[in-house]
Amino acid sequence: MKKIFIASLLACVFISCDLSKYKLDKEYDFETVFEKSGGTQTPAYAEVIKYYEELDDAYTSIQLKEFGKTDSGEPLHLAVFSPTENFNFDEIREKYTIILINNGIHPGESDGIDATMMLFRDLAQDSITVPKNTIIATIPVYNIGGALNRNSTSRVNQNGPEAYGFRGNARNYDLNRDFIKADTKNTRSFSEIFHEVKPDIFVDTHVSNGADYQYTLTHLFTQHNKLGGELGDYLNEKMMPSLKASLWENEWDITPYVNVHNQVPDKGFTQFMDTPRYSTGYTALWNTLGLMIETHMLKPYKNRVMGTYRTLRSIVDIAERDREKIKDLRARAQRKYLTERFYPVNFKVDSTNISKLQFKGYEGAEIASEVTGSTRLKYDRNKPFKKEVDYYNNFISEEQIEIPRAYIIPQGWWNVTDILKTNNVEMTALKKDTTMLVEIYNIEDYKTSPNPYEGHYPHYETKITTTKDSIKFKKGDLYIKSFQASVRYLLETLEPTAPDSFFNWNFFDTVLQKKEGFSAYVFEDLAKEILDKDPALNEEFQEKKRSDTEFSKNSSAQLNWLYKKSGLMEKAYLRYPVFRVSR
Repeated sequence: MKKIFIASLLACVFISCDLSKYKLDKEYDFETVFEKSGGTQTPAYAEVIKYYEELDDAYTSIQLKEFGKTDSGEPLHLAVFSPTENFNFDEIREKYTIILINNGIHPGESDGIDATMMLFRDLAQDSITVPKNTIIATIPVYNIGGALNRNSTSRVNQNGPEAYGFRGNARNYDLNRDFIKADTKNTRSFSEIFHEVKPDIFVDTHVSNGADYQYTLTHLFTQHNKLGGELGDYLNEKMMPSLKASLWENEWDITPYVNVHNQVPDKGFTQFMDTPRYSTGYTALWNTLGLMIETHMLKPYKNRVMGTYRTLRSIVDIAERDREKIKDLRARAQRKYLTERFYPVNFKVDSTNISKLQFKGYEGAEIASEVTGSTRLKYDRNKPFKKEVDYYNNFISEEQIEIPRAYIIPQGWWNVTDILKTNNVEMTALKKDTTMLVEIYNIEDYKTSPNPYEGHYPHYETKITTTKDSIKFKKGDLYIKSFQASVRYLLETLEPTAPDSFFNWNFFDTVLQKKEGFSAYVFEDLAKEILDKDPALNEEFQEKKRSDTEFSKNSSAQLNWLYKKSGLMEKAYLRYPVFRVSR
């Protein structure tokens, strides 16, 4: 590593050394804006990038690279600290534990930006213990558009810093809801970085809102049952307790993310379920151990940043200590879904399996509001408590999806296949027109959000029926084997009943609308011919009229029923246009 001290020059007077790697004619100032302000300020975006550029310039153990573009027009950056001074991930991946830290996804929550700047400097300068077997990578600021939208008012509940960025990106997307649907350039560039780095551990830095309590630090690990198997057990039973113990040894306390709003969390709470729209839910699809650091908004900014800094150091220590274990468990997890028959989705809280948590909070009460005349919640910090509370951190799946041999996606659905390609999904274009027996999903029912959410009106509670038929596919349609590293990602996006599937995010809404129809006065005569030629259908029709009073009174419903039963209705209507090849 470069040492930018005059002592280096003096040493070279007495011994032969290569001065070319030292830039002694340039002065560097690696004291951060946060430190200079006494813990009250965070740097602007340009200052953050300049800081990493100078670290790259000064130290051979740090490299800064650009990856793709963001919605604001600026590139996304990746800074890497490598004690080996080797930055080729293909060469270092097998031997070293790799941590990827994502900062500024919500730029008003800037704690991680400052903490990671200090961490990289301290590692480069050997002022803290430098890991021998761990590579640390970071996205210095992920939401660049939000960081450029700097203000001092939008985080009305937060105690510092003095000025900060905005939650929405350049197109006003919340990027921590975009990892699956990938509506933004930020997310597409993140995918490029993620699949280049292939981290063993992913850390996203945040500031929480909601209840008031004594902790500065809370953790939001990816849900361990959803992560699954031995890897999920390791995260829940080893990694999480190790982090808590390490912080305790360094005079910091931490609790699970307090998933409670507008009430005192003295009755317990449920673990947050990070589906793949969120960063740690997305990274879990490649069996990466995920953690969101959530500092508490009401604590002083200096304390929050220093707590984040200490947490990052503890994660590095765990990565260094458990390198072989983490590598082995991740490899096993990858093999698991290449050989398993079923994949679990749609998790719900297991109310029969409750953990206990020693929680440090504050008493609170409903008092009269001097503003509204109604009641309001008031915490009393003069009345701290420590109580054992119920913690619902175990989940069970409500559905098991049989893993197919492959999926086939007609090439017309390029909006979907483009995102799959961004995520390194392996696919093969059919070389000629081909007829294959496949499983076909038909959308039987779904509900749709009445309000817009991150640019969509998402579906939920989707129900399907399955049939088999021979379908003729065209040359160029895409055949996607499930036996690949992206299998979990494929299942979560292409199975319509999965909570964050492409169907539920409206990618296939055009099949929910009929494109052809009939004029009743014309179809009446054809309907009569159909019934005359098909006695069984006629009997079914008559029975439905006898048993369903509303149906018998509704001529339009009757003709629609016959139209659907006749085989004349367009096949694309409600037919999910992703087809499954059975094992």
